[in-house]
Amino acid sequence: MSVRRTLAGAADGVAPAAVLLALVASSTSLAKRLLLGRPFRSDRLQHTLLPKRIALPVFASDALSSVAYAPDEILLTLSIAGAGAFLYSPWITLAVAVVMVTVVASYRQNVHAYPSGGGDYEVATVNLGPKFGVAVASALLVDYILTVAVSVSAGVSNLGSVVPFVAEHKIGIAIAAIVVLGALNLRGLRESGTAFAVPTYAFIIVILGMIVTGLVRVFVLGQDLRAPSAGLVIDAEEHHLTSFAFVFLLLRTFSSGCAALTGVEAISNGVPAFKAPKSKNAATTLLLLGGIAIMMLVGIVMLARATHLQFVEDPAQIVGGPPGYVQKTVTTQLGETVFGNGSILLYLVGAVTALILFLAANTAFNGFPVLGSILAQDRYLPRQLHTRGDRLAFSNGIIFLAVAAMTLIVAFDAEVTRLIQLYIVGVFVSFTLSQAGMIKHWNRLLRTQRDPLKRRQMFRSRAINTFGMAMTGAVLVVVLITKFLLGAWIAIAGMVLIYVLMLSIRKHYVRVAEELQPTEERPVLPSRNHAIVLVSKVHLPTLRAVAYAQATRPDTLTAVTVNVDDKDTRKIQAEWERRQIPVPLTVVDSPYREITRPIIDFVKSVRRGSPRDVVTVFVPEYVVGRWWENLLHNQSALRIKGRLLFEPGVMVTSVPWQLRSSQDRDLDRLDRDLSRAPARGPRTRRTDHAVPAGAKQPETPPASTETGESR
Repeated sequence: MSVRRTLAGAADGVAPAAVLLALVASSTSLAKRLLLGRPFRSDRLQHTLLPKRIALPVFASDALSSVAYAPDEILLTLSIAGAGAFLYSPWITLAVAVVMVTVVASYRQNVHAYPSGGGDYEVATVNLGPKFGVAVASALLVDYILTVAVSVSAGVSNLGSVVPFVAEHKIGIAIAAIVVLGALNLRGLRESGTAFAVPTYAFIIVILGMIVTGLVRVFVLGQDLRAPSAGLVIDAEEHHLTSFAFVFLLLRTFSSGCAALTGVEAISNGVPAFKAPKSKNAATTLLLLGGIAIMMLVGIVMLARATHLQFVEDPAQIVGGPPGYVQKTVTTQLGETVFGNGSILLYLVGAVTALILFLAANTAFNGFPVLGSILAQDRYLPRQLHTRGDRLAFSNGIIFLAVAAMTLIVAFDAEVTRLIQLYIVGVFVSFTLSQAGMIKHWNRLLRTQRDPLKRRQMFRSRAINTFGMAMTGAVLVVVLITKFLLGAWIAIAGMVLIYVLMLSIRKHYVRVAEELQPTEERPVLPSRNHAIVLVSKVHLPTLRAVAYAQATRPDTLTAVTVNVDDKDTRKIQAEWERRQIPVPLTVVDSPYREITRPIIDFVKSVRRGSPRDVVTVFVPEYVVGRWWENLLHNQSALRIKGRLLFEPGVMVTSVPWQLRSSQDRDLDRLDRDLSRAPARGPRTRRTDHAVPAGAKQPETPPASTETGESR
């Protein structure tokens, strides 16, 4: 088979773009439909909106899941100073609860003022300026990626406390969990919410039931419940902490406990996903989220103190522990204490805790794509993130988030303690800047508002946001001081990188828009149009391309073939002369048997005569209908087209010739579509040569004398 045969995709390598599309579509179409289901029409978007009962598990799973590891972080940080430091855990938990109440109250103002779904990014952009908005967006993007990595890693850790196999293969299982979550979200927001509602509500019921049962047994019935780790002796890592060092430890513990606040902001970014009235439903869901999370956090820490539970940062701190001792998570120990070792309720606690930690990543899978779409619309991220997929979800954003989270899990070995240090920096950056933006928002409205009642409401809202900014700003400072060297610097570096990248993307889009902006001057017409038809063999696609090129009436018309085999070239020349084709055939020599470079050089030489000349290259190609037929042809035409696109003043025109297999495939698909469509009168089968009734039959040039090919 001659290499030249595929020079334009005419003889053996036609429709290269269609080849690639056909290969991908044929191999993945069935799997995609099985995985995602049938595509949704755009007008079904309203049917995917969420009621409050579904929105709560969709957007609150992250914040609720924080209850599963925030107490662990509080206790293990205090354990550095020994078991005696556990006395401070209720007070630190109370401080975290105060911050959470403040943040929830502040974000209720946000969802009413900015219900479009931009959340903190929109608040900061509108009130503080675009650069502050980009800073908030970079922090949120990092936080969403870390949410998936931390939540899934924590779920694997909790499940590994019960199932040793999971602990031994935690990285692989974490990656598999992210793949499943991504697939569920690709099916659509409402379907994923329905799937996640049952385990989320089960977690709430089981954990609150465990807390109530344990507290009643201890404080009402007077039972002496003791956790499995209550009798262990802890050797403090630091025996002689100075006053300043101990205060620093308490601040670090407080910053670790503030991980319970992650995910609160997700509702402000997901307001468009709620059913109407959107702002009211979002604010109500936010209030429910805050109340449930605070009750669970405070209850777990109180029960841990009442049962004398011990939890350390390093199991080596335990003195005289049983051989092979494995430290279980706080919720697992409390479940064993309240319900008994081996109880089915204990396994239920472990199961729902692991599930909620896995599903907490769903909050990020709903928030990240929406934020990415808004940023893409504002030209800070690639445009591919702006469009919805088959199921009306932002598919590209979901896939990007899944890949980024899996990368972090592999890099940090799915260790929660290592990942948690990176976690809360981004969320408190967005908290603080968002509250500052809301203060400016109320100040701007107060300048024009004269209604006394509305002014009082605005003053109250501004006071809430001011207190919220003070609290979250203080937490941000504490986090930066206490966690910078422990890994927070990695998150900060990631934010800076994304910030610079988004500004660069924006700059690129602005520059492109300026270059494409039409001027008031009338466009200058080309002085001459030179047409070139690529020839690899004298057959029907080539003759059609020649006829079509003649029909465009160019100033000059030349057929070009590349000589890589003298024998084949002589055959083409002989056939060309025998058919008396009224177009000169130019033979370009290629001593190294290369196809693309000789064609590019020839095209350049034609245009070099005048910068106002235009060269139109006609590429004859035929289309096959089956994927395996595409495997039999190479992609020379694709390379030629790709190179010609970079040549100024060169136009590329594909002239397709549909083979019978491709026509049959299109007709079969049309028949299937018609059979599924509701009856709407008589059906007609229309071929690619059919003309609508009443339309004028297009004129065709005279047919070639020997082939009957229309010119």
